[in-house]
Amino acid sequence: MISAATRPESHQRARERLIFALDVPSLREAEELVDLLAGEVGMFKVGKQLFLQAGPAIVRHIRERGEDVFLDLKFHDIPRTVARASLEATRLGVKMLTLHASGSVEMMRMTAQQVRQTCKRENLKRPRLLAVTVLTSLSSEDLKLVGVRSGVMPQVTRLAKLAQEAGMDGVVASPLEVGEIRRECGRRLQIVTPGIRPASSDHEDQKRVATPGEAIRAGSDYLVVGSPIRNAGEPVQAAREIVEEIGAAMRRGRARR
Repeated sequence: MISAATRPESHQRARERLIFALDVPSLREAEELVDLLAGEVGMFKVGKQLFLQAGPAIVRHIRERGEDVFLDLKFHDIPRTVARASLEATRLGVKMLTLHASGSVEMMRMTAQQVRQTCKRENLKRPRLLAVTVLTSLSSEDLKLVGVRSGVMPQVTRLAKLAQEAGMDGVVASPLEVGEIRRECGRRLQIVTPGIRPASSDHEDQKRVATPGEAIRAGSDYLVVGSPIRNAGEPVQAAREIVEEIGAAMRRGRARR
């Protein structure tokens, strides 16, 4: 077996783009998955359920293993409250954190400014700030019910451009909108993509999904994958297969250029 440290550089680059979603209800289960998948995925996502159950302890456990954390709490509140919450997340040492783009340009801009100032003042490594556009569980019909009549794609691109204007590092968007975001916002804005399902897996509650290869070819920078790895008979092997698919899509993309 090839160890993570001796794998080819191309494999390492592909692995870094895979974020594993720790969507489990207890600290014990999360720690077991981190220990199992450390070195096999690029980052571990901690969401609301796990953070409310385990708190900062799970973030510390992941960091102590030398792994990176994507804190996906999707902050959405008045600007000052979101900025302060983001500062506390920054002090935990997370690599990425999320807030809702629909919370307003002011909310995003204040958060970006205060995080940058605090990191400089306290000599902290600045996390990447990601704005959530439209959740992958939502369809155009769902948006109409809350007064958004333009459809998913226009709403996603509108929010992505606002996030870029406000100083966000990237956005969270489904694989179906990645190409349009790239056309509207260029290459500098990073795109993190949930709703990733290998062809053989269940879509569960996700409505706008794609395979890992499709998402990478569309222009995604990072892919979030949870249950297809977590529920596999061999989670490590499942993660490796996804990394291989990511790598193949990256190679094909370079070949076309």
